[in-house]
Amino acid sequence: MNLDFQCDAGIGTKANLGLIVLKTDETIEHEMASLLKGPGLAVYHNRIANQNEVSSQTLAQMEVDLPASAELFPDGIELAAIGYGCTSAATVIGPDRVAAAIRQSRPEAKVSEPISATIASCRALRATRLGFVTPYVPEVSARMRALLEESGFEIAAFASFNEARDSVVARIDPASILAAIEAVAAQAPCDAVFVACTNLRCAGIVAAAEARVGVPVLSSNTALAWHLLTLAGQEPIRQGFGCLFEQPRSPP
Repeated sequence: MNLDFQCDAGIGTKANLGLIVLKTDETIEHEMASLLKGPGLAVYHNRIANQNEVSSQTLAQMEVDLPASAELFPDGIELAAIGYGCTSAATVIGPDRVAAAIRQSRPEAKVSEPISATIASCRALRATRLGFVTPYVPEVSARMRALLEESGFEIAAFASFNEARDSVVARIDPASILAAIEAVAAQAPCDAVFVACTNLRCAGIVAAAEARVGVPVLSSNTALAWHLLTLAGQEPIRQGFGCLFEQPRSPP
């Protein structure tokens, strides 16, 4: 027996978003499930190969694989925006090169990654003096600091867990991250604190951190989620994820 059926517009009636996730990342998909949700919003995930040991050399290798990863999103949908979920690799490769690599496969999509997302987020918050927390080894942290400074921001205070292994970064507990945010905020006055790395479990403590330090707190994942929603013309969730998500949506 042949069954009759009808088709509708699918899940992403308002916007389809793509997310490219590192093989070693254990955190970003879990946090994005809370940050990127709402009626008519669909989020599709692909993985990309990477090395557990984080260095400039291992991060740069991902540029070659970005087009193939982007190619694996479903053909039958148009993606409003794609996020590349790696703060350190976006720094090493460069935001423009990341976008160009992804658009080889999905030319219709706007592209973001945590560095561009953080810059856009800080500008929306009018924050120029940043407290900066990373898990990275000095070489990678220094490159990220330099990129932010070249973009017009002052790094008022800085601290790092100095951990090269992504598998260990994923196990740093939220209490340690919260203590790091407080320690950096206490070093010098700042307009906001940015916690880098999509593998750090930070989204759940942003509101508590802001209450303790008295300034906006951003993470790689909250900034990326906010920027993807902004690029797609969608409103963010207003509660539970800090000052950034309470900002009026600006044009993409």
